[in-house]
Amino acid sequence: MSSPCRVFKTGNHAVKLITVLQNDFRSSAEKPPPKPLLVSTPCEEDEFPVLIFLHGFVLYNSFYSQLLQHISSHGFIVVAPQLYTIAGPDCSEEISDAAKTTDWLIKGLAHVLPNNVRPNFSKVAIAGHSRGGKVAFALALGYAKPSLTFSALMAVDPVDGMDKGKQTNPPILTYIPHSFELKMAALVIGSGLGGLKKNLFFPPCAPEGVSHQSFFDECKAPACHLVAKDYGHLDVLDDETKGIRGKATYCLCAKGKAREPMRNFVGGVMVAFMRAYLDGNMEDLWTLRDDPEHAIPIVVSIACFKE
Repeated sequence: MSSPCRVFKTGNHAVKLITVLQNDFRSSAEKPPPKPLLVSTPCEEDEFPVLIFLHGFVLYNSFYSQLLQHISSHGFIVVAPQLYTIAGPDCSEEISDAAKTTDWLIKGLAHVLPNNVRPNFSKVAIAGHSRGGKVAFALALGYAKPSLTFSALMAVDPVDGMDKGKQTNPPILTYIPHSFELKMAALVIGSGLGGLKKNLFFPPCAPEGVSHQSFFDECKAPACHLVAKDYGHLDVLDDETKGIRGKATYCLCAKGKAREPMRNFVGGVMVAFMRAYLDGNMEDLWTLRDDPEHAIPIVVSIACFKE
């Protein structure tokens, strides 16, 4: 019997987590980023691919620190902007700000990285969770025009509104199969409990009709869809999320027994996908495709690959 794929465990790179604030840039020669950033990077002298990761609705980028470090430990620089602290239903501004942040990276990212760590801007991926997944799709579909070219798109339990017919502006889903005109491979990760209500007072965090299945249905090949059967919409977050918003994450959505298994699953799948479509190394991704029951350390209810 085979064992779980190595991508679900911490990688071989030592990792540094860097908070980048706009007032850190006092020199007129260095332009601050459009938004505060959380950067997770390998520490060794080398050149690494870049992942831009967009947080979910009214969440903090710091809530994803363990996920970002897992990904970085496998050899990726991860940049997570704090797009807003308060937001309404319209995410047009988030799309614009995510594009502006992407543009800033070209000249600005090197200034915040450890010495001799170099970003490889020929290998860039865009990803997001929840509403951030919708924004990632929007960028990949050309709703904004960042200067960098994305080679891979990843969405973790993406959400396009409250329900079918109640999409937030701008609506991304068209409900026409294979209608997304993407110029890159797409990965959609879903949560099996995301469509369930936590209680009578709150709606599902990832309602059916505007979440992962609908996004995947509109993707053309190459695309992957994996769903964690026994985990919820927010189980990708850090084990401990502090403050009022952090405490709210424990009671808003249906959830699994622990966050770590879901977080390691998401991080591992993202690493396998980026190795495939940024580095051209398909081995780990095909292992997940060919033997999901043994290669993936949690139960998945869907493991679908469009090739």
